[in-house]
Amino acid sequence: MSSTRETYESLNLEPKPIRPHILAAATVVFGEDYYAGRRETINLSGFVQLNKWPMPGFEHRVDEKGYAEFETELISAPEVGIKGFSYELDDRIQVLSNPFLPNTGHVRQIVPGKNFPAEFYIRRFGILETSTLRLAHRNVIDIYGVVDHVPPFKKPLTGPYLGKPRGDGPFEVVQAPNVARGTTLPEAWYPADDENQPVGITPTVFFAPSAGPCMSMLVDPSMIMQVSLEGKIEVEVNGKTVHVDLTGDHRKAAGTEILLFGPEKHAEGVGVLAQMARLAVVGHCPELGGRVMLRASWPRVSGGTLGEGSEESLSRVKFPGALHLDAEFELVTPAGTLYAANSVHVNGNLTDMGATGTELSMDGADAALLTTDDEVKARLTGVQLVMRDAFVGEHAAVNV
Repeated sequence: MSSTRETYESLNLEPKPIRPHILAAATVVFGEDYYAGRRETINLSGFVQLNKWPMPGFEHRVDEKGYAEFETELISAPEVGIKGFSYELDDRIQVLSNPFLPNTGHVRQIVPGKNFPAEFYIRRFGILETSTLRLAHRNVIDIYGVVDHVPPFKKPLTGPYLGKPRGDGPFEVVQAPNVARGTTLPEAWYPADDENQPVGITPTVFFAPSAGPCMSMLVDPSMIMQVSLEGKIEVEVNGKTVHVDLTGDHRKAAGTEILLFGPEKHAEGVGVLAQMARLAVVGHCPELGGRVMLRASWPRVSGGTLGEGSEESLSRVKFPGALHLDAEFELVTPAGTLYAANSVHVNGNLTDMGATGTELSMDGADAALLTTDDEVKARLTGVQLVMRDAFVGEHAAVNV
């Protein structure tokens, strides 16, 4: 065996922050009673900044047992955080770092003298905001994961779990490498004062241990598209075909977020990969009990391609360019969430990088909509969504 003992100094990391895109999820329970509250798993995404050694103020050390580690910090700023749309609140939710408390952590060797795999750890103090609420929690949320490189970017179009569970939980979570999750849950969130201090003894929200226990993973797309949508779906319910009009505004963290990965980002050869990272479009369907929301699955990745497949970079895509997605849909209803039994192929011609006017339509096989007990409640037989107002860029700040 080699006697060479690695430390993180061999990585030659640059003394500057990491500013990646982040995909996340949280299972949220609304109300003051954790056991009786309304439960929802919310897909989140955004822009984070991770300060780290060898930046000034951060240390690298090797302890007496031979374990090397270096210090990190998740910083707070108005544009930095994650956001998503809540069906239960009919509102945007965003989670930020509490600027008055230290959100610090480390990357540490699991085997002494071997840099990877490594423990990734952050002590997280968060702020949760909606259009009417500002909440804080009292205890720290410990975020833990195992990473195999730095930055710990997740391979494009791969999921957060070792497997593909169905449902919003509760169930046991087994995260994939380069995915972090909260390990000290549930945690209660309380109304916060101007200094982000929790007030009173009556919580408003809880973060729950499953199905998305403060999960997060860093990705490295070439371009991020946040797009408002309007359109309709066709659903067969009890032998009757119904059409449901849907809308979603990206300024409320609804609509869709589509990530584009050029060849330099995915190492799968030529061509541009695409991912529908978030989807939230809302409408009304009396046959399913009232207000419904079509969303993209968190455990099951909605992946696809843009262009002809031979492009050597995203800039080589000719417009209009064919956008193909194998969408993993879920339909939230007042009676509970229904899960598509199979992916649904949607496609359209992306007009340009501005996206406005592009229509995505379902073709091919339809999908049964199932409960977690595999009971068929409906069938998704058609999807037609049109892209409207869009924000496109290399970063997705939460204040867009």
